[in-house]
Amino acid sequence: MSVLAQLTEDMKTAMKAKDKETLSTVRMLKSAIQNEQINAGHDLDDEEELTIIAREMKQRRDSMAEFKAAGREDLVAQLEAEIAVVAKYMPAQMSEAEIKQVVADTIAEVGATSKADFGKVMGALMPKVKGKADGKIVNETVKALLG
Repeated sequence: MSVLAQLTEDMKTAMKAKDKETLSTVRMLKSAIQNEQINAGHDLDDEEELTIIAREMKQRRDSMAEFKAAGREDLVAQLEAEIAVVAKYMPAQMSEAEIKQVVADTIAEVGATSKADFGKVMGALMPKVKGKADGKIVNETVKALLG
């Protein structure tokens, strides 16, 4: 079942349960995917749908960090609820040990030896971890292993 079909089913379930928070988040995700579908002019494949879901997750995490810094706990709580809903549609996230292993393998595969090879490593690495790991953690791990 595609992510869009799953969102439609979850939207119906949330409507029946009168779960307004889940319903609004699911509607937002569905809308983001449908807008991208219209812009692309074709049905999206699973990878494209997951890219959109990951982008929505990143936006919420970034907003939450800003709201915490501003002391807006009311908005932080709302975003935490949204993040919990969005997380259901994300693939399982890699652990830090798994990320470190993939980074080490990629560094060996590319033949990187210094921080000057950072871009080459990231270019080869990101398709392997796309949607499965936070880019910020991957970036920090690459820097640590190259430095």
